[in-house]
Amino acid sequence: MPSATPKNPDVSRRSAHSRTAILRASVELVGEVGYPRLTIEAIAARAGVGKQTIYRWWPSKAAVLLEAFTDLVHSEEHGSGLPDTGDLEADLKAVLRATADEFSDAGFEAPYRALAVASAADPELAEQFAVRLREPGRKLYAERLRAAQRAGQIDPAVDPDLAVELLLGPFQQRWLNRTGPLTHAFTDGLVELVLRALTPRSAAD
Repeated sequence: MPSATPKNPDVSRRSAHSRTAILRASVELVGEVGYPRLTIEAIAARAGVGKQTIYRWWPSKAAVLLEAFTDLVHSEEHGSGLPDTGDLEADLKAVLRATADEFSDAGFEAPYRALAVASAADPELAEQFAVRLREPGRKLYAERLRAAQRAGQIDPAVDPDLAVELLLGPFQQRWLNRTGPLTHAFTDGLVELVLRALTPRSAAD
């Protein structure tokens, strides 16, 4: 009886498994040892692959972590924009409260902080960090503010992109510099203060 023809290994399936293991390992390790002590060798050992496998797909540990974190963020996103209930203040408070909770979670905070700090010394990483993580979120805020402008809730002369900086800048600074906790009281107060600056002039008068 002839022996069965051996099946060729599914290279694409094996590669996908290795990629997932590498990305998961990078996020786990940066939370355990911090970014300065994170190495390609450690990621490879945790993922059960050779370090050359990692270098075949990514040029550095920063590139691995950026892709891992981007995948993590995208896998947790729901919907295609900020809520629009017609109540801008309530919508912004709900989103910023959820963001504060997320940034206070160790599993999210460790890789994001590592990337933010590493980006300060690496222009190429900074550009990719902005394109893949920071700018998509800010674009959603700007789109929500434009909808509020069309509804007459925000001064039509306001630049929505600048308004987003006004809203998110203090949040980012408090988190990055650890100047205080990201409480719901802080985010609610921030939203209220910013919206007072964006109120149409006639309503303010």
